[in-house]
Order: sequence, then structure tokens, then C-alpha cells
Amino acid sequence: MSKVRVLVGTKKGAFLLTSDGKRKEWEVAGPHFGGWEMYHLKGSPADPNRLYASQSSGWFGQLIQRSNDGGKTWEPVGNKFAYEGEVGTHQHYDGTPRPWEFKRVWHLEPSLTDPDTVYAGVEDAAIFRSIDGGQTWQELPGLRGHDSGSRWQPGAGGMCLHTILLDPSDAARIFVAISAAGAFRTDDGGQTWWPINRGLRSEFMPDQTAEVGHCVHRIAMHRSRPNVLFMQKHWDVMRSDDAGDTWREVSGNLPTDFGFVIDVHAHEPETIYVVPIKSDSEHYPPEGKLRVYRSRTGGQEWEALTKGLPQSDCYVNVLRDAMAIDSLDSCGVYFGTTGGQVYASSDAGDTWAPIVRDLPAVVSVEVQTLP
Repeated sequence: MSKVRVLVGTKKGAFLLTSDGKRKEWEVAGPHFGGWEMYHLKGSPADPNRLYASQSSGWFGQLIQRSNDGGKTWEPVGNKFAYEGEVGTHQHYDGTPRPWEFKRVWHLEPSLTDPDTVYAGVEDAAIFRSIDGGQTWQELPGLRGHDSGSRWQPGAGGMCLHTILLDPSDAARIFVAISAAGAFRTDDGGQTWWPINRGLRSEFMPDQTAEVGHCVHRIAMHRSRPNVLFMQKHWDVMRSDDAGDTWREVSGNLPTDFGFVIDVHAHEPETIYVVPIKSDSEHYPPEGKLRVYRSRTGGQEWEALTKGLPQSDCYVNVLRDAMAIDSLDSCGVYFGTTGGQVYASSDAGDTWAPIVRDLPAVVSVEVQTLP
């Protein structure tokens, strides 16, 4: 029987949660790196024992950790992330120039085929790649060198490149999302990039439909249809059927279209999940009811999934990297909260139960299906 490993990054360490295919009883290991902010952990699709973790501290800076044994032991690997060349500045909120600064690694995305190749999305927004298991890192400078870079601005959490999607049908195609700049795509392995934000509208911008400047919170795809993308924007849930060239809104009957996470069912590419948050100033569920919403039609029509989730006096948030879906049948859905709970559903969202409670605030959740 297959096993499942859930990788949880928190404000004060990392936790590994393991279960068999029934996903009823869970073994909790951790905290690893207790006291450190663990922005993201992710396993290699090419080697279930290879894990990468982004570890950050205001005192000691940014570290990348690697495990070759499924998280039993870890070793720090190369942590020199040097921006390549000078590409000018970007803007402060008031429009004055600000130099690019490296602050932290928000997201790690291992190659689909090679455990030694891994991408990193960083703040200030840039994308790096390592081809030696994280020992050395090289920037893909075409993104930061795009002529719109001077107009990028930080979102509330910083100017972070937080989403990296690798096209399983085309190794040269990569999608990224930046807060607050928008979504970008490369078709040549990262040499050249262009914005893919046509159809987005952001009321806080002077030009509401500008080429860049949109605060995209997360994008997702199904492996079988890499041209179909789903987006949770600062406001609005969006869909693209042409690899991001154009977008249309699919917020439908959601109670609010503000949120951070969005993900796609493992076996049903038209089934998507979001967790609505009340507003951009009130980061908690509407009415204090924690509800995951599922659409089986790729948007427009949504149903609330509440069984097993608190439906009163719940004021947690679910951050952009804090939802994941396994590949078992039926697929499991997992998400973590800023209140330290990790919830799991082994029936595609119909019912929920907490795996753990009272962890530090959860920043990221990823899952591996193991043999």
C-alpha cells in the first residue's frame, strides 16, 4: 500500500507527517530546525528521498537544507544567491527607485525528472536554478531584466516570486507568479520572459488593466493540461485556457473572491479548490467559518466543504503555499493554517479532520505519494 508524507513548513520549524494509504493515523516527526522560519519544503518527483527546504532567520539569514533520506537527516547546501548583472531598480510604493535586494527564498520547485535540479523563487523577485542538488545557484536573469522590472512593487508580504510551475510536456516552459507584478512565462528555459496578465483587472492600480503590477497570490495547473491555468489573485479567481495569454474570471458564487491558495484535483482537471478569506484587510474566513470551496466545473459554480472544519469563531488564515493534493484514489487534500492546524481530507474534500493542532503558524504544505 502506498504511503503519504506531508511536508509542513512553519514559523518555528518543519514537521513531517506520515501515514499509510488510508490516511487515518498519522506519525508526526519534528520540529526539524526548531525556532527557524521554514518558508517552504518540497520533495523531488524524481526521487522520493530527496527533499529541499528553505530556512530563514533574521539573525543568520537564508539557508537551503537538503535531505537524501526522506527527512531523517539534513545538510546545508550552497546558499550563494547572487543577482547577475545590474538591471536598474524597481519602485518603492511612492514611485521612487529602490535597489534590488536579496532577502529570502520563498519557494523551491524541484525538476520533474532530475533530483539534482531545483528552482528557487526569491525576494526581491527573481528565479534561480541549481543543477547540482543545491550546492550552487545561478540566476535566470532574463526575468528580472524584463523591461517592466522597474515597475514591480512589493505586496504586503514583500516583492516575492512565490509560485513556479514546470510544464510536464515541455521542459523549456516555466510559469512564475510575483507579488505584486503578476504572472510571467518563458518558453526557452528562462532566457526570455513575458508578462501573461491580459484579462486581469486590479482596482488599486492607476491603470487597472496594466501589463504588470497585479498582485497574483497563486497559480495552479493539472499535469495533464498544462495550457489550463487557475489563479487566485488579490481579488478574483481566474482561469486561462491558453497558457496564460488571456484570463477570465471564474469567482462565480464564492462568498468572497479574496484568498491565497488554489489547487487542482489530482485526477479531475476541472475540479479546483480555494479557501476564501474575508478581505485584504481582514485575513480570516468570512463569518468566522472555515470553509474550503470546490468547483467541479473549472469555476463559476462552487460548493462549500465544511464537514469536520470549525464553523464558528474561527479566525485563522491559509497562506499561499499552504495547500497540497496527493495522487491517491480518492485523492487527499491538505491545508495548514496560521493557527497551527493541518487539516486533511482523504475523500477529495467531502470530510475533514485535523492531523495535528497547535503547531506554530503554518507557512507551507506539500505532499508526496510514496511507494
